[in-house]
Amino acid sequence: MARFVLHRLVLTIPALFGLLVLTFIMLRVVPNDPSAALAGENATPEQIAEVRRAYGFDQPLWKQFVIYVGQVGTGNLGNSIISNRPVLRDIADRLPATMELTFVSLLFATVVGIPIGAIAAVWYQSLFDHAVRVLTVAGLAIASFWFAIILQMIFAMELDWLPLRGRFPEGLAPPYHLTGLYFVDSLLTLRFDLFGRAAEYILMPAFTLSLAGLASIARFTRAGVLETLQKEFVHYAEAAGYRRLRIIWVYVLRNSVVGATTQIGLLFGGLISSAVAVEAIFDWPGVGSYAVNAILSSDYKAVLAITLVVGLIYALVNIMVDVVHAWLDPRVAEKL
Repeated sequence: MARFVLHRLVLTIPALFGLLVLTFIMLRVVPNDPSAALAGENATPEQIAEVRRAYGFDQPLWKQFVIYVGQVGTGNLGNSIISNRPVLRDIADRLPATMELTFVSLLFATVVGIPIGAIAAVWYQSLFDHAVRVLTVAGLAIASFWFAIILQMIFAMELDWLPLRGRFPEGLAPPYHLTGLYFVDSLLTLRFDLFGRAAEYILMPAFTLSLAGLASIARFTRAGVLETLQKEFVHYAEAAGYRRLRIIWVYVLRNSVVGATTQIGLLFGGLISSAVAVEAIFDWPGVGSYAVNAILSSDYKAVLAITLVVGLIYALVNIMVDVVHAWLDPRVAEKL
């Protein structure tokens, strides 16, 4: 397994290098002077010249790339136009909110999607199976921003059951900052009352974000279980007298969720990209809303920093998913 993890880490290096090249090119294909873009709309000629020297835009292209890689390696990505603070500090302050929203959404999609897909496959061609197929197609087709607005209108504005927007009640101190994740921090400090308040605020955005992922995981699980049920070892277990419930949950499901597990890694990147719209609608103080403000303000340094950070997180999550994949199916690691 250690060799497999090392192999996946090595394979990630070309992808991260490609991301560096892509962001380097993105900055230089803007229609105006990249120095002026980085300095901001109201920058003076002297400030633009200073940015040009600081970022090496007056150097040959290959040397500019070397300087750029050095800046990324040292975490020197410049200051944000909006906050006038280092963009990495802004992202570090907002990243826990996005990670908490994404992981809660992914956890909900996984915990609900896998059992639903498995039951639909076991009850193949039943009314439940047909309902799951229709609802999963609808879940993939519904736009997240539209669904978010509908939830707000029903549960916040009409029924007044859940808060309309934000991450935590105004005027109430959040849990003591240990990880930046309100759920984790409230549990570590034994503040279960704050855990409940955080759950109220995350419920609608997390459910909105998880809808497409839940549908995708359910469909992949259903297809995997249907395929596994036709395997010879399942027929042998049935002939040997094993209870069907044990066959399904102990033997069939483990051999069926490999495809769904791989899909979870792909879904993580999709959830982060979808979080841009969801965070903007629910006024969630995460990287997504920060990205929207950066784009509207032409804050290129912030946009590039977000691209790099999200790309790095996505690569690490995919390594974790591959490790889980190899644990579920040891043949994957043995192929190396």
